[in-house]
Amino acid sequence: MAIEASNETGGHRRIRLGMVGGGQGAFIGAVHRIAARIDDQFELVAGALASDSFRSKASAKDLGIADDRAYGSFEEMAKAEAARSDGIEAVSIVTPNHMHSPVAKAFLEAGIHVICDKPLTTTVAEAEELVALVRKTGRVFVVTHNYTGYPMVRQARAMVANGDLGEIRLVQAEYPQDWLTERLETSGQKQAAWRTDPARSGAGGCIGDIGTHAYNLACFVTGLELDELLAQLSTFVEGRLLDDDVQILLRWKGGAKGMLWASQVAVGNENGLTLRVYGSKGGLEWTQENPNQLWFAPHGRPKQLLTRGGAGALVEAGRVTRTPSGHPEGYLEGFATIYAEAARAIRAAETGRKQDLAVIFPTIEDGLAGVKFIDAAVRSSASNGAWVRIT
Repeated sequence: MAIEASNETGGHRRIRLGMVGGGQGAFIGAVHRIAARIDDQFELVAGALASDSFRSKASAKDLGIADDRAYGSFEEMAKAEAARSDGIEAVSIVTPNHMHSPVAKAFLEAGIHVICDKPLTTTVAEAEELVALVRKTGRVFVVTHNYTGYPMVRQARAMVANGDLGEIRLVQAEYPQDWLTERLETSGQKQAAWRTDPARSGAGGCIGDIGTHAYNLACFVTGLELDELLAQLSTFVEGRLLDDDVQILLRWKGGAKGMLWASQVAVGNENGLTLRVYGSKGGLEWTQENPNQLWFAPHGRPKQLLTRGGAGALVEAGRVTRTPSGHPEGYLEGFATIYAEAARAIRAAETGRKQDLAVIFPTIEDGLAGVKFIDAAVRSSASNGAWVRIT
């Protein structure tokens, strides 16, 4: 159980956290709040929790945020918190995609560290602007690709880096769901409504929502950089404005090949994120619905089942493991690992210490890579599946 928990009376003071978005009726905001507290590293003290001022302040009251720190807008919040001696040190951005860029920019310019949901922005130009601003301000910027926080994903990454698979040849990632099989966005369901709206989601639907997770996972585990792709983005539900199924061929720098499939209309699938990596010496397979297990197939030897906290677990997995083997850890703990790593990075930045190399989280550069991936896929599909280079 390597993740340390610290609080006001023992160890580190909690980092003062603000939140933009995530108010009443939101899904992901609650997930972030739980994740931020699992390791007792953050305390939520301020928020602009909805675009409507009344709903924002009502949401803040529900969460026990003081009235004078319940803001009607993110602009007001950034300005006011930056001026306080006890102002927030980090902000969590859990809005629809189109608001990520303006909110992140406001808080970076106010000198506040940022933890932002994915995708980073809706355009490459916005993403590149944020990268430049992060470099200028020196603030910590974390993108919450939460699946990179799972212990057995860290195990897979370490095994690839250690050469256990040899030269990587094939990378297959898939993420099937079925929750948008019908036109749910017309029913008043908030999550479906904004995710299928180009004005709020950006140019990609399924590709931006879950395709980016599959892509980020493949990059994180293998360490490979994508060279070019060929994409077919489909919209199967009549009247829907964005893609709900994605099929992509991948060419990685160095010669590896791959495929990525993401779908939100694959009936019978709930949250089937899966990664398979094959090299010259062996293969790995991990699936999010059984996150505490990792299959390793060394060439010419019996296939092995590695488990979180079990025999064969590496130190990279152990440092983000909280409970003994056989006690399942999953989605919330994976998210919490990203927040715990963010806390370590923020404390290092605030004290001028060099960041521990073991601390790993998706960075602003990873966020930019995800936006470039979406952009290339949309352009490829619009060109009848032409090969498009990642630029």
